[in-house]
Amino acid sequence: MADDDGTIVIVGAGLAGAKAAETLRGEGFRGRVVLIGDEDERPYERPPLSKEYLQGRAERASTFVHPGEWYAEHDVELRLGVPVAALDRDAREVVLTDGGRVGYRTLLLTTGSSPRRLGVPGADLDGVHHLRTLGDSDRIAAALRSSSRTVVVGGGWIGLEVAAAARIADVPVTVLESAPLPLLRVLGPEMAQVFADLHREHDVDLRCEVDLAEIRGRGGRVEGVRLGDGTEIDADTVVVGIGITPNTALAEAAGLEVDDGVVVDEVLRTSDPHIRAAGDVARAWHPVLGRRLRVEHWANALNGGPAAARALLGTGAADDRLPYFFTDQYDLGMEYTGFAAPGEYDEVLVRGDLPDREFVAFWLADGRVRAGMNVNVWDVTGPIGDLVRSGAPVDRARLADPTVPLADLAAAAAR
Repeated sequence: MADDDGTIVIVGAGLAGAKAAETLRGEGFRGRVVLIGDEDERPYERPPLSKEYLQGRAERASTFVHPGEWYAEHDVELRLGVPVAALDRDAREVVLTDGGRVGYRTLLLTTGSSPRRLGVPGADLDGVHHLRTLGDSDRIAAALRSSSRTVVVGGGWIGLEVAAAARIADVPVTVLESAPLPLLRVLGPEMAQVFADLHREHDVDLRCEVDLAEIRGRGGRVEGVRLGDGTEIDADTVVVGIGITPNTALAEAAGLEVDDGVVVDEVLRTSDPHIRAAGDVARAWHPVLGRRLRVEHWANALNGGPAAARALLGTGAADDRLPYFFTDQYDLGMEYTGFAAPGEYDEVLVRGDLPDREFVAFWLADGRVRAGMNVNVWDVTGPIGDLVRSGAPVDRARLADPTVPLADLAAAAAR
């Protein structure tokens, strides 16, 4: 091993990696911190890329995790634009694509994920976009400014947020979704319908249970799409949002345990005791939910990076924060706390005004709250999380009654 016992290397300069570096310094670590990223941009947050930044409502500078000078001021070596080629676990070194090596005492993988690609003819035409980086968001925003019609492939969070941005820009947009409803695999049919209705009310041409057969083009540029049933839709911009794949190649090549992400325990430790993983790439044991999860949302990076940093220093506890995500589409703002996979709940109970989209929905199993989603209702994520954590049966009538404070229900469940 290189003589670098005091070095912590972080591979992946996104939100999780940047917050880990911040936490290391905040917790008093005096050794060397090296943060390595394959992009040329310093660490930034991704949610604005499909929301306010894409819509032109936020400045580019607002997306960055830290000011540019922060890294030098906190003695964090920020190496950008030089990807890591390999992990040498025997030497405890990372090997860079330029041939350089950096030794480490401990290593944190925050390598994130990459957009899934379409496997249809025309997927590489000019005018076909994926959204993952700042540059991607810039290109899509520019395309929307001149687009006569946009097609979005995929009715997940990214697809629907891009569709909302297109409609806000007054661009006609068609969303293609293979499932019967958008977000069906995430929310189930009851709440997925809310988002289907929302987009149709804003004149999105939402087409479900369809298959994309081809992206048509002329002269190397998109001119439309063809569906499996032969239907053709004209478009000069296509945005693909069909999910992401964790960037596990480095971990897998190094012999770490990988299974839909880098497998880690509740303190984010991999199968190598000198290596941790956090963020999109980590499939972690959740001590509250009693299962392994790989969570692809902002809060996981925001909190997972610091949790991993504290674990590296031996000052942290199990990372038991509940999954959390949010979205903003048109006049709908939403937060979701907990985890309720399709087929793992008995009912969805609604508290509030569903038609006017001002409500809280609860996913229940055996009378216990597994997850909650507040729509245009604020300051309730704390008690929702407490209800999930308690694992206790709840009074359905009181849960559905907006006059009963959720904090009271959470307190009763905790007793």
